[in-house]
Amino acid sequence: MSKNNQDKPSSKRQQLPQAVSDQFNREVVDQRLTPNPLSQFAMDQDALRLALVTAQFALKATRQQSPPTSNKPTGLLVLVNGMEQAGKGTAVKQLRQWVDPRLLKVEATIGYPPLAYQPIWQAHTKAMPRHGDVMVYFGNWYADLLYNVMRMATDSEDENGNKESNKKSKNKSSDESQALPVAKWQVYLKQQLIELQAFERDLEANQTKLLKCWFHVDAETLQQRLNDEKADPQFLYQVDWNKAEVIAQFNHVATTLLQQQDDWVIIDGCDKSQAATSFCHEVLQAMQDALASSKVPLSDTFKDVDNKPLDDKQKNVQNSVEFEPVKIPKILKDIDDPDMDKSDYHEQLDAKQAKLAELLRDRDGRHVVFAFEGMDAAGKGGAIKRLVAPLDPREYQVYNIGAPMLYELQHPYLWRFWTRLPNEQTDRISRIAIFDRTWYGRVLVERIEQFADDVEWQRAYDEINRFEADLVAAGTLVIKYWLAIDKEEQLDRFEDRSETPHKKFKLTDDDWRNRDKWSDYVQSAADMLARTDTETTPWCVIATNDKRSARLEVLDHAIKQLSKFSES
Repeated sequence: MSKNNQDKPSSKRQQLPQAVSDQFNREVVDQRLTPNPLSQFAMDQDALRLALVTAQFALKATRQQSPPTSNKPTGLLVLVNGMEQAGKGTAVKQLRQWVDPRLLKVEATIGYPPLAYQPIWQAHTKAMPRHGDVMVYFGNWYADLLYNVMRMATDSEDENGNKESNKKSKNKSSDESQALPVAKWQVYLKQQLIELQAFERDLEANQTKLLKCWFHVDAETLQQRLNDEKADPQFLYQVDWNKAEVIAQFNHVATTLLQQQDDWVIIDGCDKSQAATSFCHEVLQAMQDALASSKVPLSDTFKDVDNKPLDDKQKNVQNSVEFEPVKIPKILKDIDDPDMDKSDYHEQLDAKQAKLAELLRDRDGRHVVFAFEGMDAAGKGGAIKRLVAPLDPREYQVYNIGAPMLYELQHPYLWRFWTRLPNEQTDRISRIAIFDRTWYGRVLVERIEQFADDVEWQRAYDEINRFEADLVAAGTLVIKYWLAIDKEEQLDRFEDRSETPHKKFKLTDDDWRNRDKWSDYVQSAADMLARTDTETTPWCVIATNDKRSARLEVLDHAIKQLSKFSES
């Protein structure tokens, strides 16, 4: 027997996961890894530096593969915003000197107008930290938001100033002159903050924890620092800080933001050294909180009272969350079975493809996302092939979604879809994305195969609805299809694939195995359709055993949705 073969039995021994905290002694856990809101009063700088490094490596350990840990991989995203010259750069520089700089990612943006047809957060998703990492992000989506709001507010103030002068010239009272309508920027800001808070809650729920730090100084200190001999960094919001009216307007906007979002930590930047120390304490507490949140409850460690791993049935009992499956609709059970004439099919196909191409090219660059889901061998690939046939390949991207890669698992589960959306930042001319399998895998295969626990997949319905609502609100058209066939038709198609050389690659062992879970997939599809069929992103259910009819129905629905889109 070779050495490699001798090693095999020992390599197969199952290592029971341990908590990250078990890698440290009790004193270290108590002093450096346990959240302590009073750390600023209990730690000197040396103790703070040691605690920061310890927490940093403990957070990294949550994603380690060997030995496995029972902690959920968790990352920390630190958003840095606020007044210019308030010590933001000094604070982050201090943090980087006190931690291992290799494990601290720092990104910086300045404010730009939100990009067309995409949510304000989308441009920043590629910079998201992996689970286990700490990232400091200057500017971020709030810089874009504040950039836009400051310009809107300036326009509003100009209009209001003119109106007020006119009123005074007519001897109106000061009370009347101040009773102006709510400015457009305030409505816009409040709505964007609501959407961003929902986005951030979804990040937190998916193990990307947030610390939001707002640095502030008074106007006098700001002016002193602007006029000293030190070089100034590029301003986050691209405004003229030498103007008193700009500072007053910014503080007005900032007050609105901070009043609506109560999760900001406000840091006084008048003393830069003290601000840097305060910032490092806040980061330490955020890392400690992230570690605490990564702990899996005892019921999820998958051991019974005899310290034996639980089977899948026991896991489900312990993790169960009240969930009411819907009644399976008739359309998913009674599948249409026509036999369309081939010549009629091709005649209709040519006309519909020409119409679709015309509508797609007349949409003025607006983003379009096609999402295809359905049973195995239901015809998603064939429908997509006919959908793109009349288009130039440079006009669209097709994404065939399979099991996530390791680096994708180290981000929120929607991250791998966020980063594939049509994007105005890229040089690519395509603004059409076609997904063959989608984010709905969370509530389909991940639910059935228990790759996501009950809390995760049940929470995902609302997360997906918010994600799609953000796309639509930004001007993107989302077109969703569920393709259904019956079990007998699927078997016929599997057998045809197994006997056809150029189709064999489509058939896998998993496809055959999944047939044993047919009823589970139908129920999951019914639950998905009931919970994610919204007014702005409705499902199109195509239930037919005839491939030709299905392909034409796909085109008909796309033409209908694009026609509405162009009219709006």
